Amino acid sequence: MTRATPKRSTGAEARALDDGGGAHVMSWVIAIMLFLTLLSGAAGLATARAAGALDRQMAGRLTVQIVEGETQRRDAAAAQVLRVLRSLPDVTRATPVPQAELARMLQPWLGTDAQAAGLPVPALIDVDLTSDASAAIARVSAAASRASPAVRVDAHATWLGPVGRLLDTAAWLAGAIILLMLTATTAVVMLAARAGLEAHRGTIEVIHMLGATDRQVARLFQRRIALDAGIGAVAGSVIAGGAILLIARQVGALDSELLGGMRLGVADMGALIALPFGFVLLAVVAARHAVLRQMRRVL
Repeated sequence: MTRATPKRSTGAEARALDDGGGAHVMSWVIAIMLFLTLLSGAAGLATARAAGALDRQMAGRLTVQIVEGETQRRDAAAAQVLRVLRSLPDVTRATPVPQAELARMLQPWLGTDAQAAGLPVPALIDVDLTSDASAAIARVSAAASRASPAVRVDAHATWLGPVGRLLDTAAWLAGAIILLMLTATTAVVMLAARAGLEAHRGTIEVIHMLGATDRQVARLFQRRIALDAGIGAVAGSVIAGGAILLIARQVGALDSELLGGMRLGVADMGALIALPFGFVLLAVVAARHAVLRQMRRVL
């Protein structure tokens, strides 16, 4: 008698949530959900990394322009402004941008012969401040303006701020998508568990008459869901991992300073690796909860 019961349980377990033609639909659902979740997670973490790198890059940084059409006056004014900036206590570093580098940056718009054609090219000075406080920026701007009336001061945070806010919004949106995916996965698993319970209601009643408890029956569904979820998690993780590696390689080939900050760290990779295990655990817990709740109502 003790050997017959496990055989019956194994048969019920094999048939639980098995609708014949769509025996592994749950595996496909988990694979698709996890694939999208991993992509969203990688995008959100990479975007958050880029936003942090941009914030560090913007903090306390200024660009001082000396806009002067005549080359000698421009160079003299730039030298005077540079001396003033380096004497200020709020300034940690003031570095003039070489004219050759400026010409290279302007080449896509002005061509290679901009200076030879007499087109005015401003002098630029990159400035790092001791702090990003608005008072420090105001003091440095005032001192530079007193040194030369041709000075224009641009705070990096002013024109890169919208980019940083956009990256922050994208990171939060990716997090919201992950929560929606987890919620949708929970709902799908619970619906599948209830459908399987209803489809095999006769078998479950027989198992009950043989002395099985609700928890033992729920364990059968847990094992079936865990198997399907595990298969789906492996498939979704492999496909998502390949896609993430492909995108990372293409982003790295762009040689962009902003996109270069989107590299995932060790903690980020750990969070992504934990997601498939979390999906399987979530599916098992959701299935158990749905089955026990439904059995209390119906059986």
